[in-house]
Amino acid sequence: MPDVGEGLTEAEILKWYVQPGDTVTDGQVVIEVETAKAAVELPIPFDGTVHELRFPEGTTVDVGEVIISVNVGGGAAPEAPVAEAAPVAAAPAAPEAEEEEPKGRQPVLVGYGVAASSTKRRARKAPAGTAAPAAPVQAAPVAVAVPEQLNGHAPAAGRPLAKPPVRKLAKDLGVDLATVTPTGPDGIITREDVHAAAAPAPAPAVVAPVAPTPVVEPVAAPAAVQAAPVVSTDARETRIPVKGVRKATAAAMVGSAFTAPHVTEFVTFDITRTMKLVDELKSGTDMAGLRVNPLLLIAKAVLVAVRRNPEINAAWDEAAQEIVLKHYVNLGIAAATPRGLLVPNIKDAHAQTLPELSASLSELISTARDGKTTPAAMQGGTFTITNVGVFGVDTGTPILNPGESAILAVGAIKLQPWVHKGKVKPRQVTTLALSFDHRLVDGELGSKFLADLAAILEQPKRLISWA
Repeated sequence: MPDVGEGLTEAEILKWYVQPGDTVTDGQVVIEVETAKAAVELPIPFDGTVHELRFPEGTTVDVGEVIISVNVGGGAAPEAPVAEAAPVAAAPAAPEAEEEEPKGRQPVLVGYGVAASSTKRRARKAPAGTAAPAAPVQAAPVAVAVPEQLNGHAPAAGRPLAKPPVRKLAKDLGVDLATVTPTGPDGIITREDVHAAAAPAPAPAVVAPVAPTPVVEPVAAPAAVQAAPVVSTDARETRIPVKGVRKATAAAMVGSAFTAPHVTEFVTFDITRTMKLVDELKSGTDMAGLRVNPLLLIAKAVLVAVRRNPEINAAWDEAAQEIVLKHYVNLGIAAATPRGLLVPNIKDAHAQTLPELSASLSELISTARDGKTTPAAMQGGTFTITNVGVFGVDTGTPILNPGESAILAVGAIKLQPWVHKGKVKPRQVTTLALSFDHRLVDGELGSKFLADLAAILEQPKRLISWA
């Protein structure tokens, strides 16, 4: 599993596009994974035949784990899965020495290639009384450590085998690894093993008999592949594992809430003229074929207001104890997706015309909803808009996107009684909420920015006169 997102430590396998025995070519997409930032499709960097898929869809895998092996020598894939291959043993005279793996076909990592450091593996010390083999035995072309069970003996007593992230998970859940039954390759304890050990036994319940669910077995599935994690449920509670984008969002929001001193201000105003301009642009020829909605003009108004109040577009450098003013606007748009909240941003939005901004917004939202947003698209944002009005919500107090100084929540636009030219009339009214980092933005600057934004949307001709 390659590091596909700025040092992330794990990714979930969403979909395999190939099966054992399939022929693959250099650059062919073979898998889709979800990191803590986005769903990413990964290509294979070799020509060959798929030998084995090490993990099924739905499994969370640590970066650096072998997830697929490919025969690159042009021959057919071996029929036996890795668990049935003959063990690779060390020479009898040196049980602790490093062993050389076959130099022919070797397993490859998606996006990595054959790493020279992975061609040697230290053999485990055999338990007392175990007879050493007379000579090394050639194995199937897959790099795996050989568990002692293969020669009929239980593993030597000692520290349970688990990777650092799994050990941390066990510590957080209060699970003693010595009590966990490992199911991973070579007797390694996996995340699923820890979760299974931590899950309480389901309460007995009387359940009406149901027809058995047919079990569909994967074709040529290797024995080493484990079952994907499932939702734990009983009659009274349901537990859903938090991972991927949702896990990263939760951590980022907690960090932001307890790092930046948040202040939120609100303004309610008449947005009728902007709504009329939206209708005019829809019926005109200048924006033909482009999506025109209130969010487009609100985004443009934000860019104009940032230009009038450039100090609002900044970041706090904790290490240097400096305020970093940004002379560009990477405009983030919060998007609700099936995988959780994503905040991709439009690079250099300040330099775009209204038609260009419309096209960028449409592409950003459609890509996010399809789950194809890349990690790069969510990095480097300077100011974010979240449109809670689409859910019928009047306003809110949004939490800052980490690394940014302000975020704007757009409330629902509703027909309400409003005093207009001295008379009460039905007008389109909305509420904007601006949350900002009080280390960077004081009350005066935040108020001026929000007042300018409302003024532009009350009189949208200011999009031209103030630009």
